[in-house]
Amino acid sequence: MIRLSWFNVVSLTLGFAFLYIPMVILVIYSFNKSKLVTVWGGFSTKWYGELMQNEAFLDAAWVTLKVAVISSSIATVLGTMAALVLVRAGRFSGRMLFSGMIYAPLVMPEVITGLSLLLLFIGLGLDRGVLTIVLAHTTFSMCYVSVVVSSRLVTFDWSLEEAALDLGCSKTEAFRLVTLPIIAPAVIAGWLLAFTLSLDDLVIASFTSGPSATTLPIKIFSAVRLGVSPEINALSTIMITIVAVGVITASLVSKRQLVRQKREEQAAFRAQ
Repeated sequence: MIRLSWFNVVSLTLGFAFLYIPMVILVIYSFNKSKLVTVWGGFSTKWYGELMQNEAFLDAAWVTLKVAVISSSIATVLGTMAALVLVRAGRFSGRMLFSGMIYAPLVMPEVITGLSLLLLFIGLGLDRGVLTIVLAHTTFSMCYVSVVVSSRLVTFDWSLEEAALDLGCSKTEAFRLVTLPIIAPAVIAGWLLAFTLSLDDLVIASFTSGPSATTLPIKIFSAVRLGVSPEINALSTIMITIVAVGVITASLVSKRQLVRQKREEQAAFRAQ
């Protein structure tokens, strides 16, 4: 059993307090009856009701969810394909360039990425809107998906897929029936990570969005510059809840998958 020293305990406590106490305060004051966000006036849910009647926030929320779902789904497919190429293809001409192009957006400043995409869209003559935001979010989020799926593929037992091929499966069937179910927790985690990054993005979306499509982070940032309102607290609480539910769901699915896989391995060992 590993025992933590008092220094580690204090460091962890201060770190978690610094991260989560502001969120807890925000959630509490989202139920504040007073219009002043710094003065507690009693418990009330009226700001959630007024938020549901704010068409500007609702339109921005719909655009954000639509962009997040579409971009994270495309990024998951492309990121998984890129991870398979990096792990399974071995050495090939241009591998270093290919891996560098995948990992470059991870360390590239968001301002540079947003400006580059803006110049690209202007050069192609694309009007800035939902399409350009989806393309931009897919571009940088697929890199994170690739990293997550690659870490799972590195420890994958490829003899299982070879056994499926020996039993008559085609390569597509072996991937669909054997490989994909085993790496499914990593794929789901990559999708959730891409979804969260899309919900949270402000810088790149500010370069690639237009008057016809404004995301929720941009709308919140514009509203906060004029002063924090209780509606902002209510909206932020809803976003925190959505992300928390997604993370907990992914953890439960991943845990069940690992438990099921361990039971199957134990059953196979006993059968031998």
